[in-house]
Amino acid sequence: MPLKTIRLTLLLTLFSGSVFADDREALNDLLNQFLAGAANDIQVHQRFWADDLIYTSSSGQRFGKAVIIDGMQKVKEEKNSRNEEDEASAPMRYRAEDTDIRLLDSTAIIAFRLIAEPASNSDKQAKRMEFFNTGTFVKRDGEWRALAWQATKIPPANSSDQ
Repeated sequence: MPLKTIRLTLLLTLFSGSVFADDREALNDLLNQFLAGAANDIQVHQRFWADDLIYTSSSGQRFGKAVIIDGMQKVKEEKNSRNEEDEASAPMRYRAEDTDIRLLDSTAIIAFRLIAEPASNSDKQAKRMEFFNTGTFVKRDGEWRALAWQATKIPPANSSDQ
């Protein structure tokens, strides 16, 4: 194998590794920004989900992006009709643990444990919940978007907590 070919192969390998690292970082940032605003920011959802999303909820319902956005709009309108101010902090706070990002060219799979917990200690009725989430992302026009999503509720460790 000619030396030029070896050099070109090494250069392409190094370049693709840095692109994958950049994409992993971009996807991790996208996920964390989404989770930070997921409870009450419609624009965060607009940016995160692909228009042709297939979402399977932990309750077994399947729907798309329009249903998510419409549901958030209705909640916002109900708050406005009751003259409630949009809360600066949402009732629940979300974060990812054990995030695993796998890249395949312009497609990525992100699997993680979603932790949902009350945003404040004053909400005694809200309980911490955990879900396994798996998202399939596609890179279109230079932006990653979630195209498919599966959420599975993790039952509490102690069945008497249910």
